[in-house]
Amino acid sequence: MSTQSTQEAVAEIWKLFRETGEQFREERKQFQEMREQSRETDNRLAQMRMELKEETRERDERLDRRFRETDAALRRLEGMFGIQWGRMMEALVHPSALQLFREWGIDVHESYRRLESRVNGHRMELDIVLENANDAVIIEVKSLVKVQDVDDLVTDLQTLLTYFARFAGRRVFGGIAGLEFAEGADIYAFRQGLFVLALSGEGIVSIKNGSNFRPKDFGH
Repeated sequence: MSTQSTQEAVAEIWKLFRETGEQFREERKQFQEMREQSRETDNRLAQMRMELKEETRERDERLDRRFRETDAALRRLEGMFGIQWGRMMEALVHPSALQLFREWGIDVHESYRRLESRVNGHRMELDIVLENANDAVIIEVKSLVKVQDVDDLVTDLQTLLTYFARFAGRRVFGGIAGLEFAEGADIYAFRQGLFVLALSGEGIVSIKNGSNFRPKDFGH
């Protein structure tokens, strides 16, 4: 090979090297730019995830706080209306109770509302009490009577003398009055020996026990 041909070949090789190097540098530059863009994208995604997580946490806290506030408000309303319904029921039952039990054959002639006693830090309240020298009728009043209400009344009657010594030596009968009776609570009350008083839509109170009913004497 001549000297000229050799020089041309070397020049061609160096040209290829330069072009290859330039292409490599360009591709490397593009790769680095792509890596930077990828990092920026990852950073943005990470930031977005953090922001979304924070927003979600704040939203959950707001919802939880709102649920707690709503629940508390509903409990206050339920308590308020429960008290109002209970007092309204007492006001309807009380005036006719004496006559109803006289007709049944228990000659009570005095009536009281909301007798309360406290013993050793414990409290018992009686909604309506009818009595004479020998007998007493304790009436619990509820807007909606449930089986648990019947059990609670029976428990109170069984411990009555601990709170009210005035009933010692007398016959003590129990009654439960309600606008509605859930889950067969009225039948359950009959079986516990209690009088059941119901209120009709016309505001008339009546004793629902049949003529063959024999009330339980809770006195001692």
